[in-house]
Amino acid sequence: MENELRIGEYNHLRIIKEVPFGLYLDGYEDEILLPLQYVPETYEIDAYIDVFIYRDSEDRIIATTLKPFATIKQFAYLEVKSVTPLGVFLEWGLAKDLFVPFSQQYQKMVVGKSYLVYIYLDAQTDRIVASARIENFLPAFIEDEENRFAAGTKIEAVPFEYTDLGIKCLVDNCKIGMLFKNEIFTNVILGQGTFVYIENLREDGRLDLRLEPIGRLRLDSQVEKVLQAIKDNNGVLYLHDKSPAEDIYDQLGMSKKDFKKAIGGLYKSKLITLHSDCVSLL
Repeated sequence: MENELRIGEYNHLRIIKEVPFGLYLDGYEDEILLPLQYVPETYEIDAYIDVFIYRDSEDRIIATTLKPFATIKQFAYLEVKSVTPLGVFLEWGLAKDLFVPFSQQYQKMVVGKSYLVYIYLDAQTDRIVASARIENFLPAFIEDEENRFAAGTKIEAVPFEYTDLGIKCLVDNCKIGMLFKNEIFTNVILGQGTFVYIENLREDGRLDLRLEPIGRLRLDSQVEKVLQAIKDNNGVLYLHDKSPAEDIYDQLGMSKKDFKKAIGGLYKSKLITLHSDCVSLL
């Protein structure tokens, strides 16, 4: 809103005056300190500056030119820095760590491990906090849901947790999806955004996901991958339909089933020759 300080977000504020320990900015109702260590090399009184607003360790509203890994109303994959009797603190790029109350943890959080959290401004304390109970912050209603998450759709997701079934993902910042472990044939890095393909929108609202396209598109991509691997290896690839699945995965990052389909398609298209110990370009 205009003329209102937004805690937990970036604000465009006017520089009021200089003091030995920093700059004071116009916070509309109060003056906000930008500590000396965050003051830019050049500035002018009455000029405007972009700063992030939060509360320091003494609960004072303060400004910084540092950029946190995420702001309020955003999800972030953050590492636990410390565990205290009050709760957990996460590293998020600022001098003051991000607090997760015990009530907002769905499992015991461990120092050194990273977790997906949602950052928000607590209405009672007016403090920036985070919650690992991310499903509580997903939208209850998504317009045109069935078309938006139709089978075959390519969409961005953040893998964030290993489970017995596979890897849980946050999809498009609004849905939970699952990459099933028996369909994962490449390295997946938790917390790193990646594109996935929707296989199914379930009745419970969750998504079944794949890393490769489904149907004809998926087969085409696997065929192209095998063909390129043969070309890159001087026209010969020392794999065949009897090769161990581990060897195929190590060299191509795909399942043996997909490899056999791919070389079958290339053979029918008269692009390769099959040998007892390899395949080669025709």
